[in-house]
Amino acid sequence: MYPSLRGKSVFVTGGGSGIGAAMVAAFVAQGARVAFVDVAESASQALAQQLAAAGHAAPWWRKCDVTDVVALQSAVADAASALGDFSVLVNNVASDDRHTLESVTPDYYDQRMAINERPAFFAIQAVVPGMRRLGAGSVINLGSTGWQGKGAGYPCYAIAKSSVNGLTRGLAKTLGQDRIRINTVSPGWVMTERQIKLWLDASGEEEIKRNQCLPDKLRPDDIARMVLFLASDDGAMCTAQEFKVDAGWS
Repeated sequence: MYPSLRGKSVFVTGGGSGIGAAMVAAFVAQGARVAFVDVAESASQALAQQLAAAGHAAPWWRKCDVTDVVALQSAVADAASALGDFSVLVNNVASDDRHTLESVTPDYYDQRMAINERPAFFAIQAVVPGMRRLGAGSVINLGSTGWQGKGAGYPCYAIAKSSVNGLTRGLAKTLGQDRIRINTVSPGWVMTERQIKLWLDASGEEEIKRNQCLPDKLRPDDIARMVLFLASDDGAMCTAQEFKVDAGWS
């Protein structure tokens, strides 16, 4: 438990399922006031109902296509009006759809960046004024170890995720003057429902055994635990860093 998170307002992008849902649930369990956006309406509604049924405060949420920057920033503003200025932003939203070098068109490239790269910048832009009013804040950007391990099959995703470290380090000095911390959390191969359904097969199982130092599969909660630490006062002097949660793969 992190007592410093109780009562804090937290915004999560892509919070309706997978790693995002685990983070939403983890922050709610800490007593934080949580808002999230996601394009998946049914999954988001189910998560909110599940948390309320467990006796927690239901999170504020809105169906939002994060490729629409105006809609994303409007959601941040409306959620802040309901919950108060955000102390924590988690830039989680992403899509690792597979594609080949030859198949990518300019429109497809722009779409991949609009999902995997651009929302983080504009979400930060939207929450920083409130963090400055509060006198501090924590921004956590979700990166990836996939591109660092030279993973194939998603070059546009690799480009977008590699830029996360640049975003973190490029803003750390500016934001730090207002005691706003910014870090990257880079997961390894996390066994979300999507990953298991689409990508995990016998060869994938062997790849995990061969590359991870720890034998257990990574779960969304493993990522959420690192995010909680960085969001809390326990991570008060951590900024401009990348924290890998990958069972020792990279």
